[in-house]
Amino acid sequence: MTRMNQGAEAPAMARACVAACLLVSSAIPALSAGDPVVGEADFSGRCAACHATAAGQNKVGPSLASVFGNASGTAPGFAYSAALKSAHVTWDDATLDKWLQNPSGLVRGTTMFASVPSGDDRQNIIAYLKTLSAPRQAPPAATP
Repeated sequence: MTRMNQGAEAPAMARACVAACLLVSSAIPALSAGDPVVGEADFSGRCAACHATAAGQNKVGPSLASVFGNASGTAPGFAYSAALKSAHVTWDDATLDKWLQNPSGLVRGTTMFASVPSGDDRQNIIAYLKTLSAPRQAPPAATP
């Protein structure tokens, strides 16, 4: 190729690279927003036998009130496995999705055994769990 042809092909190559990157990135599964109303029904059928949603009400599993955004193994009054206490996982969209898909895959040694195979069901449950978290309040201003 001549130098002149290389210059003319550069924009076409750049467009082809951008198109290829967009195609590849669109094939990567993204976490969707989920439907909290559907998630509440899913939670009731799958999770409520072991987990309460009211603060301080633990069952076989810990209360999930305000779970979103908190660290693993920290809900008061529940005897967590050593594995979950030492996991140092913050419950956000990505970690809850991994956890619900395969708890022991995220935290080896956990006593949680149930999973949610469907990605849509997981996202709906996560959307519902977000509704159980009180909005974070700003800390009080320091007085001089």
